[in-house]
Amino acid sequence: MDSDEAAEGQVRSTVIAAGSSFLWAMRLMPRAKREAMYAVYAYCRTIDDIADGEAPAAEKIKELGAWKDEIDRLYSGNPNHAITRALAGPVRTYGLAKEDFMALLDGMEMDAANRMVAPSMEELELYCARVAGAVGLLSVRIFSVPDPEGRTLALTLGQALQFTNLLRDLSEDAALGRLYLPRVLLEAHGIAETTPDAVLKHPALPKVCDDIAAMARQSFDDAGRALARSPRAAVRPARVMMKVYQRLLERLVLRDWTRIEDRIRLSSLEKLWIALRYGLC
Repeated sequence: MDSDEAAEGQVRSTVIAAGSSFLWAMRLMPRAKREAMYAVYAYCRTIDDIADGEAPAAEKIKELGAWKDEIDRLYSGNPNHAITRALAGPVRTYGLAKEDFMALLDGMEMDAANRMVAPSMEELELYCARVAGAVGLLSVRIFSVPDPEGRTLALTLGQALQFTNLLRDLSEDAALGRLYLPRVLLEAHGIAETTPDAVLKHPALPKVCDDIAAMARQSFDDAGRALARSPRAAVRPARVMMKVYQRLLERLVLRDWTRIEDRIRLSSLEKLWIALRYGLC
């Protein structure tokens, strides 16, 4: 087995072990595109684990800085890490932009530096663009979705997914000292506190969550219009992800926001049904 095959194998193992919902969408793709998406996902998973780890903030920032150096090496043609070696082919084949890999690291640094506690709306939107929109921009290049629809789809769907994630993970994020709910919405509903535990116990929390859910629905609607303008076969994986997360969002809303400790997940059977329903048409 040559080094490229070994790198691809290591990346594939990382993706499968993570058990992400994205795996269902990636399985719909031709092998070359699927392997490219696996490499992108493994990169995202690895740097996210750094940001969410237990190391001191300064150490996390240092590790993320080392990844910036590794992305520089990737684009200079001499990557060292298995993930960046696996990314080298996709970067050439699909024209993946260095700025999108770097944007992801900038987003992880926002988490690592504990900046995401009742952020401004502008900072939340920047965070979403970095940690989700950048993934979308890399993905639509692999999907071969042309601009301007590709860029619109990447940014709107990325924002919708991230809004859904922050509603799903309120308790888990609070345990890490994070609160992604924007300060302007907290204040609009009479919540003066900004510490995660205090906000999650406030009786007005459901109103804030309803506002975020409405924002997520609007972003899903915007993404749906971009999907409709895009080549149907190319955007099948994006359509599957959108349907998975739309269903997740509605489950969260039905559960109501007084039971945020109750984890909401879709079963493997549900994800399979969605993949078959929306990924093969």
